[in-house]
Amino acid sequence: MDPKYIRNFSIIAHIDHGKSTLADALLSYTGALSDREKKDQFLDNMDLEKERGITIKAQTVSLTYKSKVDGQTYQLNLIDTPGHVDFSYEVSRSLAACEGAILVVDAAQGVEAQTLANVYLALENNLEIIPVLNKVDLPTADPAGVAKQIEDTVGLDCTGIIHASAKEKLGIGEILEAVIAKVPPPKANRDLTPRGLIFDSWFDAYQGVVILIRAIDGIIKKGDRIKFMATDKEYEVLRLGKYTPFPTFIDQLDSGEVGFIICGIKDIRDVQVGDTVTSAKNPSKEPLAGFQRIKPMVFAGIFPVVASEYQNLKVALDKLCLNDSSLTYEVEKSLALGFGYRCGFLGLLHMEIVQERLEREFDLNLITTAPTVVYRITKTDGTVLMLENPSGMPDETQIEKMEEPYVKVTLHTPTEFIGGLLKLCEDKRGTQLKMDYVNEKKVIIEYKLPLNEMVMDFYDKLKSITKGYASLEYEFLGFEEADLVKMDILINSEPVDALSLIIHRSKSVTRGRALTEKMKELIPRQQFQVNIQAAIGSKIVARETQGAIKKDVTAKCYGGDISRKRKLLEKQKEGKKRMKQIGSVDVPQEAFLAILKVED
Repeated sequence: MDPKYIRNFSIIAHIDHGKSTLADALLSYTGALSDREKKDQFLDNMDLEKERGITIKAQTVSLTYKSKVDGQTYQLNLIDTPGHVDFSYEVSRSLAACEGAILVVDAAQGVEAQTLANVYLALENNLEIIPVLNKVDLPTADPAGVAKQIEDTVGLDCTGIIHASAKEKLGIGEILEAVIAKVPPPKANRDLTPRGLIFDSWFDAYQGVVILIRAIDGIIKKGDRIKFMATDKEYEVLRLGKYTPFPTFIDQLDSGEVGFIICGIKDIRDVQVGDTVTSAKNPSKEPLAGFQRIKPMVFAGIFPVVASEYQNLKVALDKLCLNDSSLTYEVEKSLALGFGYRCGFLGLLHMEIVQERLEREFDLNLITTAPTVVYRITKTDGTVLMLENPSGMPDETQIEKMEEPYVKVTLHTPTEFIGGLLKLCEDKRGTQLKMDYVNEKKVIIEYKLPLNEMVMDFYDKLKSITKGYASLEYEFLGFEEADLVKMDILINSEPVDALSLIIHRSKSVTRGRALTEKMKELIPRQQFQVNIQAAIGSKIVARETQGAIKKDVTAKCYGGDISRKRKLLEKQKEGKKRMKQIGSVDVPQEAFLAILKVED
């Protein structure tokens, strides 16, 4: 098709503002789906996506639409992006494949954190933004107020803002006409060396890796030999196609178009999101800008509850990695939990999703240790170590300096909760960057926070303080030097490696005390006394003692000389001493997650 009749666009929105419902309405309006094929959240394939109301994997669909204004038939390529902060790199690559974006804002809830974050990503990619007020049919909707809010916070002109309701199919025609009128056609030169941008990929059991691609230059044909510039791998194009929304196979993908490529690739790690595809015979000298290797930010240990399920866990992680190349894992051995895996995640939501998918899709019963972040350690000999696991921390005498990752947190909250939120951020060692009042009811607060304070219980506390009304967005800033120490939890003088954590020295005593008290509640009483201690190096900073279960050995003595009772008590005392030396304590699963729940 002539590039001037092609429009590549995306939908950006905060979670639960109606992005997936609008995508369904567009499919329905353009006749891409028959009544029999229709289902809610059509582009969200996973059960988890439907349950949580979020998009986890990017999808694409090519729609054919005849304009009611000029009568021309257009090819509209909708690229559906993930909506959560953990997947912001994938969102940025999906937006780089577009020329325009529909900004969906809930007419009742107004502008929220991820709305702003995704708008800024779209502006960075020089996209034409079309603001749309969704859910205008709700009784609580305030279209005029929210339109003014968009103008004030985002800086978009909302004079002719489209009023829509994806659920009631209102304003869908206006949105499509606005896409044709405002989104520029792709700049496509089909005589150049082929170059394409990969914005997502997944593994198909029958066809191998399926790659979603936006052709930027040239033409990619079936049977061509292509090269991935970041991984330097070469493959032959076996199949080319588009989703309309069902797979439709074609012979060539012209520049300006969006489609999928299948090359029979067996390892998803050969394909990286953001990489450039080019011709293997006549490769492009310059890759497309913006490629980054995805780095995990949060790490946690995943262990099977039953040791015999270790092999099943390995198989499950291997299979999951085929569809999620951002997940990393390596073998980890814990004295307390046995064999398991140390996994790296993009963020906390990514970690939750992986854990839930492992348990659901592979029927595993797992223990997940408290998440930690990656620290940068400069040793006295000048070597730099990236520390993912507290158990691998070198001796204090070998450390010259330790640095921890910092993030910029943007909070959108109703004004009545400002006091509680400011206290929460200050308690988490935060530094306030700015505070803007959007209107008399809503405020935007920006803080610089250490990431390890965020992974503890920040999100839960944020939601409880603001009764669920606040929204959160964060972005990585960099590493900064901090006075950090490793704290071990000892049970009967034995360190439990899975409970070790790295913490700021100023918080170590209060956190140690709170942790030992929590452990005392959670660890069941034994026949012998259990000592629970928090230690930094050889220094004990907190201690609790779990008393032994009392057994009345003198109950059978109904009288006689006192020495009989004393003899029985002495015998019991000897037995308990021996039991304590060889006794092992069962630590329940809740204890490993207690680190997240304790109050400083």
